[in-house]
Amino acid sequence: MHSALCPLFYGVSVSRLDWIVLGAALAFVVLFGLWKGRQRKDSEGYLLSGRDARWTTICLSIMATQASAITFLSTPGQAYVDGMRFVQFYFGLPLAMVVLSVTVVPIFHRLKVFTAYEYLEGRFDLKTRTLAATLFLIQRGLAVGLTIYAPALVLSVLLGWNLQVNLVLVASLVMIYTVTGGTKAVSWAQSLQMVIITCGMVVAGVMVVHQLPKGVSFPEALHVAGALGRLNAIDANFDLNNRYNLWSGLIGGFFLALSYFGTDQSQVQRYLTGKSVTQSRMGLLANGLFKVPMQFLILLLGSLVFVYYQFVAPPVFFNPGAVAKARTGAEAVSFKQAEAEYRLATDARMERAKGYLDARRSGDAMAEAQAKAGLQVADAQAKAIRASAVEVIRRSDPSSNGNDVNYIFLSYVLHSLPAGLIGLVLAAVFSASMSSMSAEINALGATTVVDIWRRLLGKNDPKKEVWVSRLATFAWGCFALLFAQYASRLGSLVEAVNILGSLFYGTILGIFLVAFYVKRVKGGATFWAALVAEGVVLLCFAFTRISFLWYNVIGCVCVVCFSLIFHFLAPPTVEPEVVPTRA
Repeated sequence: MHSALCPLFYGVSVSRLDWIVLGAALAFVVLFGLWKGRQRKDSEGYLLSGRDARWTTICLSIMATQASAITFLSTPGQAYVDGMRFVQFYFGLPLAMVVLSVTVVPIFHRLKVFTAYEYLEGRFDLKTRTLAATLFLIQRGLAVGLTIYAPALVLSVLLGWNLQVNLVLVASLVMIYTVTGGTKAVSWAQSLQMVIITCGMVVAGVMVVHQLPKGVSFPEALHVAGALGRLNAIDANFDLNNRYNLWSGLIGGFFLALSYFGTDQSQVQRYLTGKSVTQSRMGLLANGLFKVPMQFLILLLGSLVFVYYQFVAPPVFFNPGAVAKARTGAEAVSFKQAEAEYRLATDARMERAKGYLDARRSGDAMAEAQAKAGLQVADAQAKAIRASAVEVIRRSDPSSNGNDVNYIFLSYVLHSLPAGLIGLVLAAVFSASMSSMSAEINALGATTVVDIWRRLLGKNDPKKEVWVSRLATFAWGCFALLFAQYASRLGSLVEAVNILGSLFYGTILGIFLVAFYVKRVKGGATFWAALVAEGVVLLCFAFTRISFLWYNVIGCVCVVCFSLIFHFLAPPTVEPEVVPTRA
């Protein structure tokens, strides 16, 4: 037991050493970002870091923008409850990196745009540019709220503080250096944050293997995970209603990655800072090379945590706040009974898991098959009892959604890791959140200034724009805080943030594809096609069970098809050639 400074739910505590490690890491990141972002006196220096970044910085910045605290809190929990099939979500990403490196990167560099949406005015018109920028601002502003929520949840468990207080605290830490230092501060801070993130995740992975029962090897742990359906990385069945399979990942994931990295300013801004086309390309391609293995290992970590809890009694529900309410509420007797039954069921499952490994070691195939079947039966019984406990929690607290995915990995860290390592892993979680949030609100501020303030209001004062950018960045941080209040109702955060993006990414990608490849179609047809396509996507979300990854394909195809239809139906007009503008 660690020397306690702060009591936690379930009687766990965090040591003084952990707080020192966590506090030192966060303070160093903030101060490092402030130092690197100093003396940014004009808009190009503030928004694009003077366009002098090398590919290593670009790659780390891109990966850190993706790797929010949601990735490291929710993704292992996703593997714990649903196996590793979520990794298929990323299968289309490497191909998208190649396509973007060949097509988008040289165009943006040649035009020297500040945002991706500037290109659309040169190709189409102002209203189409404004529509794409607005769609980005809406979806990314909401997504930042989810990014803030994840580390605030950690603080809520650690300190027992009000969630709203934690949200303000986390957002304030990030906005200190993001608002002050701009893109330069974000990029350099992200490089340091990726180092912390990598160390934290490696430590967690090594420790979970080390803490398996004596005699249970890493390969045997994988066999237990496989027997209970947690190594289901590939599903080759084509099913539009199945969220994660090979086809939704390759096709839907490809379209999502094209839109995210090619049209989302939070990512485009990362490689617009590149010193050259080659540096930007190498940064994107390196991201494509490392992203899928990184996500595979994070999901594998979740599967190993699942195996760990086959030999160590897990709580019936990992959300400590919900458990505390259930234990003292009107359903307290029912919940305590469910907890007792679950302990017996997990004890039985533990014996079955040991028996399965003994049967494997014996080399008797029939005994192994029988032991595996017995383990699966015991697991199903434990799941059924847990489901009844979750129902009691819902009755006890109607505001609870009955989902504890976001708490599973956090519970393992706080209950199982030794002093010092808890602080390191928590520093990785906070660093991930800070890196992602800083890049996102930085991009929101840049888009607001370049595509709204500068273009619609006719303002063009580079020095004044720095202060307007800071104000816009701060305002979007506050907007995200407001939305973060509702994040607890959205279930698995890693799924929620990707569903939210998929509602808009397909439409935005369709606008850019028309701009790049359908030269005869003009701005009016594309503008109205985008509005219709967005309506189709929202209808699919509201009234069908189609997997969210396909929304990206549907939105994109609808924009291309409807833009062609509207183009041929529209009366012929002569439109003047528009020169790309940076106004």
